[in-house]
Amino acid sequence: MALLSAALSGFLLGGSLIIAIGAQNAFILRQGLLRQHVFLLCLICAASDAALIALGVGGLGTLISQAPALITAVTLCGVLFLAAYAVIAFRRALHPEAMEAASTEDGSFRAAVVTCLAFTFLNRHVYLDTVVLLGSLSARFEGEARMAYGAGAALASFVWFFGLGYGARLLEPVFARPAAWRVLDIVIGLVMAALAISLVLTLL
Repeated sequence: MALLSAALSGFLLGGSLIIAIGAQNAFILRQGLLRQHVFLLCLICAASDAALIALGVGGLGTLISQAPALITAVTLCGVLFLAAYAVIAFRRALHPEAMEAASTEDGSFRAAVVTCLAFTFLNRHVYLDTVVLLGSLSARFEGEARMAYGAGAALASFVWFFGLGYGARLLEPVFARPAAWRVLDIVIGLVMAALAISLVLTLL
């Protein structure tokens, strides 16, 4: 019963941290709509979260919280990447395509993986949330209960990303119209730009 309670606690907290309109989620949503490399990209996101959660639960969170220079470096790289992707999204919004046309895009496998990894590891919040926050809160549990807590948090990531990636196709009727793609890319561009600005502000 104690293990189940710890796992549920990790699942709910982990889920609450990742279910938000962020850069990574927006990217997975778009790839899900295009049906391009969905399984692998969802696996990368979920497995990366699981690995970071394991590190945090294992005690790395304390070390990272004491290394502000590392967080600053990641933040600067994240600002540049988010700003560049925002520009790309706004450019796509100028020339939207319907689902039929968009789904035939030459979606480079390598580019998709690199972009996914960048959204994952150039986001300072992924370290603060998964490693530092989830890791520090795991101190409430000991032994197997702590492992169950970490497993619950990791499971939340798998459920969310695969649900988002494959659930996106339910929106296909909406995205049969070019205007819907324009709205989506504008929203994605605004999200990326807002995140870049927020990261800049955290450095000031």
